[in-house]
Amino acid sequence: MITERIGEVLARPLERIVRAVAHVSPDVLTITGLALNGVACACFAFAGGRDYVMPGLLRTGGLVALAASVFDMLDGRVARLRGRPTTFGAFLDSTMDRYSDMLLYMGLLILYARVHRTAFMVLVWVAAFGSFMTSYARARAESLIPSCTVGFVERPERIVLLVLGAVTNRMAAVLWTIAVLANVTAVQRVVYTYVELKKGWARMPEEGRP
Repeated sequence: MITERIGEVLARPLERIVRAVAHVSPDVLTITGLALNGVACACFAFAGGRDYVMPGLLRTGGLVALAASVFDMLDGRVARLRGRPTTFGAFLDSTMDRYSDMLLYMGLLILYARVHRTAFMVLVWVAAFGSFMTSYARARAESLIPSCTVGFVERPERIVLLVLGAVTNRMAAVLWTIAVLANVTAVQRVVYTYVELKKGWARMPEEGRP
């Protein structure tokens, strides 16, 4: 995947940054990433006027979201470097990732509401829905089978696409891509889980399934 190649390129610079911020609590880094995504949300939202879009503010939001993604990459690495990764830390990171995603989509939803683009508002909702279901399908599947990573777009790919869409002012095309691929990925994971369960991987589900 493209994000794996990007990760390989950034591995050394990230390692230096990790060592520089190793004294900071990983949970603080996680919350900082969430706060930056809140700023990106505001940039996206105010990029829309009555009937126009301000590309400069949209790009700023994309760059802030990119900075937030760096903090998202740092928290787990810092925890491992300090030798203190915790179950709660992993849970917090995953939960804040969902909030961060929804903040970005909320900013875009407000943007298109301000420019009276109802069709694009629906598109944002479909992309957000697919993004959430992709993550939920994996989490739920992996409570039943060992692994479920099939599909086209994981969270890193979606964030890269949103940043590119904001920086290049091609957000509509990016949202179409995410809306289609994220929902296809969710369906793929449903099918994959069904096939794997047929092979006998099943764990007994808890009473009262959500």
